[in-house]
Amino acid sequence: MRALILTAAVFALAACGQTTTTTAETPVAETPVAAAPTTREDATAQDTCGAAQYRTLVGSNFAAVTLPADSGIRIIQPDTVVTQDFRADRINIIVGADGIITSVECY
Repeated sequence: MRALILTAAVFALAACGQTTTTTAETPVAETPVAAAPTTREDATAQDTCGAAQYRTLVGSNFAAVTLPADSGIRIIQPDTVVTQDFRADRINIIVGADGIITSVECY
C-alpha cells in the first residue's frame, strides 16, 4: 500500500514538472527611442510643444499679439501663479513687467 502511494506521489510530482519546447524566434530589430525630455531646457531644445512657430513673438508687445484660443498656450506674466507640473507639450509665453514677450518655452 505504501509503495502504491509513493508511486502515485512520484507520478504526481513528475506531472508538475516544467516542459520545454524549442521554437525558432525571429530576431526583432530594436528601433532606438528618443528619450523623453525631463527638463524645460530639454523640452524647449527638442521643441516638443511646437514653440518654434511662436518664437517670432519674442520682443513683441503682448497686448498687440493675437493667439489662437484653443492652442493650449499658457501666458506667464510677473506675479502670475502657475502650477509647477512639467508638461513637455505645453507652450509657455513669458511676458516681462513691461508687457514685452521675453521667451517662448516648452514645460
